[in-house]
Amino acid sequence: MSAPRTTLQTAGAVPTSSTSTSTSASTATSTAASTSALLRSISTHAWSDAFGKLLLIVAAALLLLFLVWPVLSILQKALQNQAGEWIGLQHFFAVFSEARIWQAAASSLQLALITLAIVLPVALLAAFALMRSALPLRRQLRGLLLLPMLCPSLMPAISLVYLFGNQGLLKSWLGSHSIYGPIGIVIGEVFYTLPHAILILSTALSVADARLYEAAQSLGASRMRQFFSITLPGIRFALLSVALLVLTMVVTDFGVPKVIGGQTQTLALEAYKQVIGQQNFSQGAVIGLLLLTPALLSFALERYTASRPEAGLSACSLTLQIRRNVWRDTLLGLLCGLMLLFVLALFGTGIYAALIRLWPYQMELTLSHFNFDAVDGGGWSAFINSLQLALLTALGGTVLVTVSSYLSLKKFSQHWLSRCLQQLAWWPMAIPGMVLGLGYIFCFNQPAHPLHFLYGGMSLMVMATIMHFYTTAYLTLNTQLRKLDKEFEAAGQSMGRSWLTLFWRITLPLCLPALIDVFRYFFVSAMTTVSCVIFLYSPDTVLASVSVLNMDDAGDTAAAAAMATLIVATSLFINLILQLLTGLLESRHRRWQQPLTKES
Repeated sequence: MSAPRTTLQTAGAVPTSSTSTSTSASTATSTAASTSALLRSISTHAWSDAFGKLLLIVAAALLLLFLVWPVLSILQKALQNQAGEWIGLQHFFAVFSEARIWQAAASSLQLALITLAIVLPVALLAAFALMRSALPLRRQLRGLLLLPMLCPSLMPAISLVYLFGNQGLLKSWLGSHSIYGPIGIVIGEVFYTLPHAILILSTALSVADARLYEAAQSLGASRMRQFFSITLPGIRFALLSVALLVLTMVVTDFGVPKVIGGQTQTLALEAYKQVIGQQNFSQGAVIGLLLLTPALLSFALERYTASRPEAGLSACSLTLQIRRNVWRDTLLGLLCGLMLLFVLALFGTGIYAALIRLWPYQMELTLSHFNFDAVDGGGWSAFINSLQLALLTALGGTVLVTVSSYLSLKKFSQHWLSRCLQQLAWWPMAIPGMVLGLGYIFCFNQPAHPLHFLYGGMSLMVMATIMHFYTTAYLTLNTQLRKLDKEFEAAGQSMGRSWLTLFWRITLPLCLPALIDVFRYFFVSAMTTVSCVIFLYSPDTVLASVSVLNMDDAGDTAAAAAMATLIVATSLFINLILQLLTGLLESRHRRWQQPLTKES
């Protein structure tokens, strides 16, 4: 019995020479493999970090080159004469001494205030009906009220011409007044700005703490008292944002005044005349700076209020349950019906006018007005150019916003370049499209500029459009990125994964709905924009939105309505496709979030 035990001890406890050598070799191989993997991981992380910093530098350089430089060029041009010599503030004194400029400024401000006085209460009622009532089909009603966002700003003016113009069907409704003037401008601007106001206020009213209303009811406060004591104070920042937005949009818009303004002068029209009509770039620069002033003031005030936020919801908040109220819902339903009638009347008239042979004498339907090659304005090539601009803007803008947002917020949030990038991202919100277009003329139309070859081409218009609408897209994606827990990055780093892998496999799939929203916003904005590109196109790159203006100037109003209808149809089609895609992604995301069920 002792022999086996001795043999076992010898075999198991005393290693032989060959076993020792094998174990040492295995340990050395494992150590070498671990060291090699660690070196590869370090090398991969170093390469990915260097690549990320390079992308951050490129994003910041694009903002400096295509946003900051053009704006500084306006200031430079305003301080120079036609020969390029510095003359100080002489142009400012010359412009301010002209009574025409003061009259245009006063007219712009008056029109903006009248428009605001109409839009603010109407949008508040619409938003309250959508978010704080039990109206049926509220989602569909909201979509219809936001339809004007798919239209170029010229379309409501054209519709007003067909309804109340010299040959309008409802001309007698105005009596001795004419639609060509302040009345037409105000109606057109109300149509143009109303959906933006409804969008902001409905978002603000979607947040509410039911405990406040329960406390008010227990104290015997009436519904009207609750509205003025709780609801309005809770959305005061949103009301201020709407007021600033509407004022800025009306003051800087020139599409509606250009078509239906008649003899009414505005600052935006004056800038257009100085640059396009008289080639007086210095005075155009001064007026551009004047247009920049209300936008900058609005931006500064908005940022001040945003720095003092008050939470609408807390961890202990209760969701406000909307109960049916017959009188409230009926009254709000009637008011929303009137708003919808106004929106559909102008929206539908523009489309109907594109299909009528000769308004108002020959009312049979025809598609002859869609033969754009038979009229001046750019033909079908203008529509193809707009499609190209919209697609390139949507793709390029989405990529730029995604890269800059992720790197500045997630990867290099403490880097000084990230902080600069986050500050520059707010600039486009304070720069009207026409002012940015003026800056591109003064900046890129100089033969000495290294990128002068881009002027008049599609690439420069794409960059101008991206920069013009950059802020909203950036904030949209930033909101989504802030919802992602930092544990994603921490877990990835603990597994030795680079930020590129984390971004591709985790961040990008989770942010796909927001990315689709950014793509849609860029596409629709590029299809409908006029002021941003009005100074930048050439005969080969004329756009559909610009051709609407050119056709109307040439007297081809029906063809202009047809082109505007085509823009609306394209934007609506893309919106429907992207909405279906968003629905599919959200359903897949909900399945991913569902807990696993244990099989029995």
